[in-house]
Amino acid sequence: MYNWTIDEKKLKENDPEKYELWKLVQSINYGLDDHKLSKKRLIKVWPFIKNKIDPYKKRALEYLIWRKQSSLPNNLSFWNLSK
Repeated sequence: MYNWTIDEKKLKENDPEKYELWKLVQSINYGLDDHKLSKKRLIKVWPFIKNKIDPYKKRALEYLIWRKQSSLPNNLSFWNLSK
């Protein structure tokens, strides 16, 4: 995956931990490209990334990992997002 909004080499060199978190969020939001997520790693970094993930994907991950139903309404769409 190529990302034109950020200089990946520079971020990786300057702040490797921030790069890993950014890469994980990008992978979750835009596709894993045949990679698997580490459940242990995801649980460890969840507090830092949970607000940066797409709401539907966040809800799915919360259910898969903790069997937790989110407070996100079932009928959320673009048209009623601001209600």
